[in-house]
Amino acid sequence: MKHVLLTAAAAATFATGAAAQEVTLGRFFGACEDAGTDTTTSVGEPCIIQSIINAADAELDGIDINTLPTDWGNYYDQIKAAFAGGTPPDVFVMHRHRIPEFAGIGALSEISDDLASVGIDSSDWSENALEAVSYEGGIYGVPMDFHANLWHVNMDLMDEAGLVDDNGAPILPSSPEELMDHARMVEEATGQDYLAADFAQFPIGVRLVLALMWQQDANIFTEEGTATINTEEAANAVTAITQLFEAGYANPQLNYADSQQAFLNGEAAVLVNGTWVVDFYDAQAADPDVALSNYYAADFPTLFDTGATWADSHMWAIPSTLEGETRDAALQVLAFINDHNIDWARTGHMAVRNSVVESAAYTSLPHRDEYSGTAAIARDTPPSERYGAIQDVLNRELQAIWLTDKPVEDALADAELEVQDLLDR
Repeated sequence: MKHVLLTAAAAATFATGAAAQEVTLGRFFGACEDAGTDTTTSVGEPCIIQSIINAADAELDGIDINTLPTDWGNYYDQIKAAFAGGTPPDVFVMHRHRIPEFAGIGALSEISDDLASVGIDSSDWSENALEAVSYEGGIYGVPMDFHANLWHVNMDLMDEAGLVDDNGAPILPSSPEELMDHARMVEEATGQDYLAADFAQFPIGVRLVLALMWQQDANIFTEEGTATINTEEAANAVTAITQLFEAGYANPQLNYADSQQAFLNGEAAVLVNGTWVVDFYDAQAADPDVALSNYYAADFPTLFDTGATWADSHMWAIPSTLEGETRDAALQVLAFINDHNIDWARTGHMAVRNSVVESAAYTSLPHRDEYSGTAAIARDTPPSERYGAIQDVLNRELQAIWLTDKPVEDALADAELEVQDLLDR
């Protein structure tokens, strides 16, 4: 039996026996060909989100959902090209930091007056979730999560190195100096790297540096639009990471897939990655054929003065050009995804609905108590329409430091000049 979430226009279409309304949907998260429609048993980001979409396609009367092929690496370039060509997806996922860029040019539909009509109670969203989808007083999307960087830990390697406390939790560093001490202990006890992350492909390294700058109460640009990258705090943050490369305790040449595989193969004690892989790593640790067997998801440690980790939000939006029955159908898809917030939270992401966060189903999710402090230390840059380009500059210059030995001061100075130029446009 399909859910009845029909507006008057959609109900009329269904009653006359007309063809189902197609809704095109753009997303990243990776491919899953056999997700099915069971939203409660799928594992990992790609299959969990696709199972929710498949369930919506099966259960929403008079609506057929066509998931468009997209790639995470150039997703926003594809979305921009679709808008430029007049064919944007009817529903598409976005990050919080992209709202100023898209809403600022009028590309997104303001939907605050539409939510109640499809059964979305925005008062159930957390204050941070509402803020995440708001821009200049309007609501431009339906929030789906908060996600943040964690330290994913191989507890067997940590135990061999004597870095497990009496409560069975990993002992994490509290300073750059202690970071090196722990890395040495792991290498001497196990012969493995201390830390792995994607330093050579996606901007995971950028997020690491940002977190360590925020821990020093610094940022890469101000609310007023002044770039602040060539600073002592930024140099401290970069050095905390590069010292691991120089000592041979981490490999700067790993990309996303290789860093993840190194962790699963038991070749690194810690992997820096996001909340989105908690469910997947938990399942991998239960597989006897995978070297990782004792897994822990930890809050990002505080190496400087103030707890902080990179964080963002996923949301779902519709184009401002969408009208009539297509818009009605797209709003119903948003409502269906909102109804399945608990299913999406199984990935490891933090839920955005108060009723979900307070539920037993949510609090009993695997490893949830291990990174319960993450929400309190989540940070981000000030909003900017140029965020994507700024992130690209930082990723290029940081990779130049650890992949080509570009001097830190030169890289930070070049990054500051480019970012300031972007902010001034």
